[in-house]
Amino acid sequence: MDNKEILEYLDKRGVATAGDLRKKFGINDEQAHGIMKQLVKDREAFSVKKGDAVCSLRAKGRVKGVLSIKQGGFGFVLSEDGDVFVGKKDIKAAFDGDVVLVKLKVDSHDGRRREGKIEEILSDGPQTVVGVVRRRKNGLFVVADSRSIGNIYIKKSGRNGAEDGQVVLTEITRRGDGEEPHEGVIREILGVKGEPGVDILAIAKTFGLEEPFHSKVVREAERVSRIPVEEKELARRETLFSKTIFTIDGDDAKDLDDAVSLERLKNGNLLLGVHIADVSWYVAHGSELDKEALERGTSVYLLDRVIPMLPKQLSNGICSLNERELRLTMSCFMEVSPHGKVLSHRLAETAIISRHRMTYHNVNAILEGDGALRAKYRDIEEPIADMAKLAAAMRKIRMKQGSIDFDLDEARISLDASGKPTDVSLRERGAAERMIEEFMIAANNSVAEEFFYKEIPFLYRIHEAPDPDKMRELSIFLSNFGYRLHGAITNKMLQEVLIDCEGRREEAIINKVSLRSLKKAKYSTENKGHFGLASSAYSHFTSPIRRYPDLQIHRIIREYLRGELDEKRKSHYARILPEVAAKSSDREKRAIEAERMVDDIKKAEYISRYIGETFDGVVSGVTGSALFVELPNTVEGVVPLKTMRGDYYEYNREMYCVIGERTREKISLGDGVKIRVERVDVDTARVEFSLIQEKGNKKKRPHKGGKKKREKRGKRR
Repeated sequence: MDNKEILEYLDKRGVATAGDLRKKFGINDEQAHGIMKQLVKDREAFSVKKGDAVCSLRAKGRVKGVLSIKQGGFGFVLSEDGDVFVGKKDIKAAFDGDVVLVKLKVDSHDGRRREGKIEEILSDGPQTVVGVVRRRKNGLFVVADSRSIGNIYIKKSGRNGAEDGQVVLTEITRRGDGEEPHEGVIREILGVKGEPGVDILAIAKTFGLEEPFHSKVVREAERVSRIPVEEKELARRETLFSKTIFTIDGDDAKDLDDAVSLERLKNGNLLLGVHIADVSWYVAHGSELDKEALERGTSVYLLDRVIPMLPKQLSNGICSLNERELRLTMSCFMEVSPHGKVLSHRLAETAIISRHRMTYHNVNAILEGDGALRAKYRDIEEPIADMAKLAAAMRKIRMKQGSIDFDLDEARISLDASGKPTDVSLRERGAAERMIEEFMIAANNSVAEEFFYKEIPFLYRIHEAPDPDKMRELSIFLSNFGYRLHGAITNKMLQEVLIDCEGRREEAIINKVSLRSLKKAKYSTENKGHFGLASSAYSHFTSPIRRYPDLQIHRIIREYLRGELDEKRKSHYARILPEVAAKSSDREKRAIEAERMVDDIKKAEYISRYIGETFDGVVSGVTGSALFVELPNTVEGVVPLKTMRGDYYEYNREMYCVIGERTREKISLGDGVKIRVERVDVDTARVEFSLIQEKGNKKKRPHKGGKKKREKRGKRR
C-alpha cells in the first residue's frame, strides 16, 4: 500500500471513512486515522464529517500541482491528472515552481480546458531567487532573473553591501500582492553581470545547488579518505589484482565509477566483470557525508563546472578507480554466451588495481585500427576487441526484446577561458561509448532481478508503461508520416517505428515526440519494470560516486553478501527507502533542469552572434501561437505565427501543423524550413527566428548507418 493507491481509492469513492480504509487496506483504526490526518495535512484531501472522514480534492473541485508561469503572465498548474489554466489575475502571489492548490472555475467534462484560480500556496520555507541589483529613484531593487517574479524591494538593512549591477541571491521576506512589490534581503553577492562564470553560478543558485561543502563534511571526507585498507579487509574480499581490469571514460572525467574485465571460459562462454567503486565502505549510513550526499542526490554537470555529490577527496580521490591504485569495489560477474545472452551472474565484494585509464576516444581509435595506440595498449588490445563484439551481440538481444534506443541529437558546447561559447556541435557516440553503456545496463539488470526475486527491500529504477491517452495521440501523430499502429502500443512496436524511420526526414522529430509521449523514469521501492529498456527489473548500481540510489543499494548488497540482512535490517530499509526514492527522483529532476537551462543560455549566447544570418532547420514544435525550429546543431528558436507574412495561419492540433487560411499552405512538424535569426534574449534563452522559406528543403537526411552514432551525454535511463 502506498500513497498513490490510497488517493486512487479516494478519488473513486469521493469520501472515505476510517472504516473504509481499514477494510480496503487491512489496517487498524489507529493507522487509518493517521493516514487520514496526513492526507489532510499534505492537502491531498479535505477533512469532513468532523474529522471522521476525508473527501478527495476532485470531489471538492480542487487540484494540487506545480505552477508553471508563462511569458504572458498566465500559467498552468501541472498535475498528474492534467493541467489547469490559471489567468494572470488568478495567480496572485504565487511564484513559478510553487506547489499550489487550485479551485476549478471550469472543469473539462464539457470539452473545454480546465481553468482555475490559486487558492493556497503550499510551498514550504522562504523563497530565494537570483537577480540583478538596480538602483532607482524610489530605492534599491533586485530585478529577478525569473520574469514572473519581477522586482524585489530591498530595505537598507537587507542590502549587505550589494551595489548596482551585481548579481545576487535574494530571500523574499514578503510576497507582493500584484500592486505592491515583493520585499527581500540580499543573502549572497555572486559577482557582476557579464563576468566569467557568473551566469552559470546564478543558475546553480536558482536551483539551490550548493558548490562548496560544509566544513564538517569536508573534515569527515578527509578523515575517511585516510583510512588504510587493512589486510583483514582484503581477506574478506576477492582480490583481483592479477586480472586485466581497466576503466573507459571521457577525456575530462575524474570521478571514475566503473571498470571492466573480460575472460574467455573453458566452456566457450565469456566472463564479463563490471567493477564498481565501493563508495559505501567509506560513506556510512547517517554520517555527515551520507546526509549531504542524500540531500544533493546526484552530481550536476554545468559545462564549466561539476557540482559533485561527494567531496573531491572521495569523488576524485580514494573512491575513483584511478590507474594503478588499489581500490575497493563491488563487482558483478556475468557469464555471457558468445551470442550475448547473460546466462548467470554473481555479486561479490572485491578489490582491484586498474591497469589503464582509457578514454572513449582512444578505445574507438584502437577499434578502428590505430597502430600506435594498439602498440601502446598491446596488453588490452584483445580484450577490447572481444568486448566490442560481445557488446554488439548483447545489444542485438536487447533490441530483439523490444528495448528502445532513442537517437536524439545532443549538443557539445565549447567555452573559452572567459566562459563564452565558441562552438555548438553534435556529440559523437562511438563503439566504446555503446560498449560501456551495454555492460552497465546488463549489470543494472542483473542486480535488480536478483533482489526482486529474493523479495528484499530495494531501490528500483522504473519506467512505467505509457499513458493510453498519450499513446493514442502518438499514434495519430505517427499516422501523419504513414506509420500505422493498431491496438495498444508496445515498446516493440515503437522500436520498429524508430528503426523504420532511420535516415528519413522525419527521424529526429519522431524520436523526440515519441520520447515526450512516454513517462519519465524515476526511482521506486516497487518494481514496475522498465518500459524503455524492455526490462522486468532494473536498478542503478553502477555510479555510486555521482548517484545516491547506487550508493544506497550497495549497502543492501553488502549486508546481503555478508549474511547480515536479518528481519530487523529489512524493516530498516523498508522504512527509509521510500524517502530515498522520492528525494533522489526530485534531485535528478532538478539537475536535469539546471543542466538544460545552462545549455539553453549558452546556445542562445552562441547564436546571438549570427543575428541576420540564415540557416536550414526543421520544425520541431507547433502550437497555436508559434512554430519552433531546430537547427542542425540543436539550437532551437521560435517563429511567432503573427510574424509570418502573406497569410494567416491556423493551428491544426491533430495534424501537428499550421495551415494558411488563404493559400492552404501547410507547415508541419518535421518539415524542413529556412530561417533568419532575428533577435536573441540571452538572459531568458529566447531565440526568435523568422521564416524566409515557409516550406520545402525536404531532402532526405543522410542515412546514419555508416557513420558514428551520436554520443548521448549523461544518459539517465
